[in-house]
Amino acid sequence: MKYPEFLKSDGTIGIPAPSFGAAIEPYKSRFLKSMEVLREEGFVPLPGLNTLKNDGIGISNAPKHCAGELTAMYCDGDIDAYISCGGGELMCEILDYIDFERIKAAIPKWFMGYSDNTNFTFLLNTICDTASIYAPCVGDFCEKPRPRYIQDALDLITGTALEFDSYPKWQKDSLVTPEEPFAPFNATEERVHALYTDGEFIKDARKYRESFSFSGRIIGGCLDCLVTLCGTKFDKVAEFNKKYADDGIIWLIESCDLNVFGVRRALWQLKHAGWFENVKGFVFGRPANGGDMLGLDHYEAVLPLVRSLGVPAVIDADFGHCDPMMPVMMGSVAEFRVNRNDMTVKYQMK
Repeated sequence: MKYPEFLKSDGTIGIPAPSFGAAIEPYKSRFLKSMEVLREEGFVPLPGLNTLKNDGIGISNAPKHCAGELTAMYCDGDIDAYISCGGGELMCEILDYIDFERIKAAIPKWFMGYSDNTNFTFLLNTICDTASIYAPCVGDFCEKPRPRYIQDALDLITGTALEFDSYPKWQKDSLVTPEEPFAPFNATEERVHALYTDGEFIKDARKYRESFSFSGRIIGGCLDCLVTLCGTKFDKVAEFNKKYADDGIIWLIESCDLNVFGVRRALWQLKHAGWFENVKGFVFGRPANGGDMLGLDHYEAVLPLVRSLGVPAVIDADFGHCDPMMPVMMGSVAEFRVNRNDMTVKYQMK
């Protein structure tokens, strides 16, 4: 696994828009404010040509243009690291135009983003054997002072910290609107993990009296994107699993648009495609669309998979679309330590 150099305090941050741009509110105001804040802190933000465009469908521009921008920026020797402009819907369509061989041969750089950016963060790991960061996109860096999870993301990309703790509360309803783009982070709900360990499901980890840990090489991202990649020419998971069989794999999975049945079907598909060979554990983020349907809740959407594989799992963890999200060094060896309702992750660059 190749690990990029960490971003320096005066480093240049390339900001491509391989998925959605920041052409409309509240994204535009938050994007422009983030540029201002990063400059004040000594960084040199360098927006791509597509960041303020809305010329594509679900992405900032035509797929060929988005891919060209991403490839060119990633291979630009004057840029130190990258934070994506935003998520979106159809970043998968740019993959046919990305020059992965050129990216694989380039000096490795940190690329940070989440959601639709799984189409790049995941393929950097599995195609290019390069670590990436699954964490907020650039528009969330506009707040001062920052919520802890945003600062944690900056601490990871700068190498200030490699160990992170879960957060006490999470945001069920965002206050950010086109009219109020800078509304504060609205953490109102107490974080409650659910656990699966030693064949037992604990729905409320606050009632769990034990502790446990598991480690392995971590990959994953947004399930909506992962299941779309499965079985395509971009699917190199079998090769990745074989290469890192001795480490074992931890899958971090969260979802956006998929309902509970969509999640369960997607996990069934990935299992039968062989993706979960050598799995050592799962961490499931809070689902953005996890409401009960026809007697199925978001726990039973994932538990059949976990039970069948007999590995530990943490459910409703601080990852994904329901902020806050712990930053993830995808491709690294991660150790998760669970103590009742608290969780710590530590990344090792090996």
